[in-house]
Amino acid sequence: MTGEDRQPRSDIRGVVRGSAPAPLSILDLATVGAGYTAGQALEATTDLARTAERLGYHRFWVAEHHGMPGVASSTPAVLLAHLGAHTSTLRLGSGGVMLPNHAPLAVAEQFGLLEALHPGRIDLGLGRAPGTDPATARALRRGSLEDGEEFPRQLSELTHFLDGDFPTGHPYARLSAVPNGPQRPPIWLLGSSGFSAQLAGRLGLPFAFAHHFSAANTVPALELYRSSFRPSDVLDEPYALIGVSAVAVPDGGLEAARHLARSAALGMLRLRRGMPTAIPTPQEAADHPYSPAEEDFVESWMANVVMGEPGRVADGLEELRKRTGADELMVTSHFHGHEARLRSYELIAEAYGLSG
Repeated sequence: MTGEDRQPRSDIRGVVRGSAPAPLSILDLATVGAGYTAGQALEATTDLARTAERLGYHRFWVAEHHGMPGVASSTPAVLLAHLGAHTSTLRLGSGGVMLPNHAPLAVAEQFGLLEALHPGRIDLGLGRAPGTDPATARALRRGSLEDGEEFPRQLSELTHFLDGDFPTGHPYARLSAVPNGPQRPPIWLLGSSGFSAQLAGRLGLPFAFAHHFSAANTVPALELYRSSFRPSDVLDEPYALIGVSAVAVPDGGLEAARHLARSAALGMLRLRRGMPTAIPTPQEAADHPYSPAEEDFVESWMANVVMGEPGRVADGLEELRKRTGADELMVTSHFHGHEARLRSYELIAEAYGLSG
């Protein structure tokens, strides 16, 4: 395809609303806090999606994780179908589906079905990590030898299933992913290192980087994405979003925000130690007897959270956008308490004058 013939997709770039310097979106993990059930967490996620649409956030993604008591979004396709039925304009997507855990045909069918249910609103974000511990990954992939190193081949196979264009003579040339409508969901590559950044650039795909848990790699990965980028029939120039942890509070300043954020930090500490739990309460996090090494981990993790009262959060997000050159910001708040998380997203929207 020549540059003159290329017709880049119009459903990738986000919409800027209010005074925000870039499109604002949300990544949600269906957070299960201590004292709550998975059902209550999913009700909260549904409420948050409706609120995000009303507030004017551009897209709402959910992530695949397994074996984590604090995360209820183990199957993004199922949850996205539900969220689509409770919203009408919000873009919905996976942030992401961990492709090595699945047969590409199965993913093509799931997201073809989602596109048929909610046309023009679905994003297919793909990652190559397992989204879990090694033992759970082996259980998920039983009978399969797929791993992250096979990701480019799996991605190619998935794309051909979505487009229905396997070359003649390919073993799957006569197969079809059904349903398969006139337009497939756009594919995004997700990453926390340079591998997917370079692959997304080489294929001319949009790229989402997990700044919220790999902040040291953000700028190098985005630079690699941009330097590797080749125009495609999807994008004519790079488009990158970053996930960023944020906690906004109505009053109490930085200390009030830190009190909430430490619940997420303790949850991450337990996960890293192989002892995942539901997300602890802020009081439990405050009372935890941290060793010096644990305190160092918590402080290091919290250093990458943008937090405080709304104006401070808006300033922090803008500083991060300028420093990284990100085209879109995807805010995530994985701390305890649905009402506090919901209020945080409302305050950020109000700081920018967003409207749905």
